Amino acid sequence: MKLERRDFLKASTAGLAALTAGAWPWMRSAHAAGGTVNFADVGVSDPEGNWSKFTEATGWDVNLVAMGNAPSQVLNTLIAGGGTGVYDLIGIVGGMQKPLVENDLVVPIDTSRLSNWASHSNIKRYMLDDPAGFNFVSWEGRLYMVPTFIQGDSIGYLPEFTGHVDSYSALFDPRWRGFTAVEDNFTTTGQKTALYLKKNNLATIEDPSNMTPSEVKTVIDFLIEKKKEGQFRLLWTSFEQSVNLFVNKEVYVQDCWEPMVFAARRQGVQVEYARPKEGYLLWSLGPYIVKNPDRTAEHEEAIYRLIDFMLGPWYGATISLLHGYLTSPLAAQYAKTHPDEFTAEQAAKVAKIHANVHSKFELGGTWQQRWPTHVEVYEEEWARFRAA
Repeated sequence: MKLERRDFLKASTAGLAALTAGAWPWMRSAHAAGGTVNFADVGVSDPEGNWSKFTEATGWDVNLVAMGNAPSQVLNTLIAGGGTGVYDLIGIVGGMQKPLVENDLVVPIDTSRLSNWASHSNIKRYMLDDPAGFNFVSWEGRLYMVPTFIQGDSIGYLPEFTGHVDSYSALFDPRWRGFTAVEDNFTTTGQKTALYLKKNNLATIEDPSNMTPSEVKTVIDFLIEKKKEGQFRLLWTSFEQSVNLFVNKEVYVQDCWEPMVFAARRQGVQVEYARPKEGYLLWSLGPYIVKNPDRTAEHEEAIYRLIDFMLGPWYGATISLLHGYLTSPLAAQYAKTHPDEFTAEQAAKVAKIHANVHSKFELGGTWQQRWPTHVEVYEEEWARFRAA
């Protein structure tokens, strides 16, 4: 489905304003002689503002600007927000290729320009060799997103209140009524709920990743019933909000990303991330190259060098420690052999994190669907859930 520009005229241009104003304080940027790569990202690609290794190697700086991850927000940023004339890369969860390509917003990736591509066995295993994984980053056989991070999501919980959790059923358990929360996003909460209903024979759903209109309605009816019963404290909408729900112990169980668990732990809260018997919501995140025919060859080369840097072991080890993602297969070894940059404890943690994500894919689940066949139905039904 091709989207018309007029569909996005009411969109916010906050992301563009943030860039022209110098970005967010925590996404700091210093002048570099070669120029700047402007990177609109959902936030998790930021190595705590430290792009110095890339800048020292290339002379180019990175200006990282926060953007939303919901499909409509991504399109708003690039179409109504004028982002195609400003941003070089967008870092989002995959699965958005269809509307991005059909609206001429991104270009295919030339992997021959990436020196770290051939050695990235994790990408080969989970994205290139798995048709479902490849579909998550490609369109009509061409690669559009570089999967720098690979992960499987479930739910987080506070074991001091719930004990051990191994099923999405905890989200809907009446014992925790009023102390659970879900993300305001049909591609996460909706799909995990569909997986839960299917695996527990509570509803007939053929494919949780791409449901029919009647299947979507079944999922939303279930969620509305739980909402009216007071099951959910709220629908969270930001990373910080989700973390604070755990830190303040306002909820005991929530549909969330694993980085929220890592962030809450850094604040001294014992939070666990469930290994659900139903499986995980599988996904990958990475940069797309925004189409801009006026971009110089030098600027384009800097963009490719940044993508290659993100596939490298230092960046991979740093992001794994921050967010718990599977990154470069060389990350753990790099951390182990560079004690001046990573402690032995950190190197062991990177290896443990990578082993954990590998085990998630062994268990399986469902690939996150960002642009389902009946996307309009999904959006209409999700609006019904919000309003209930």
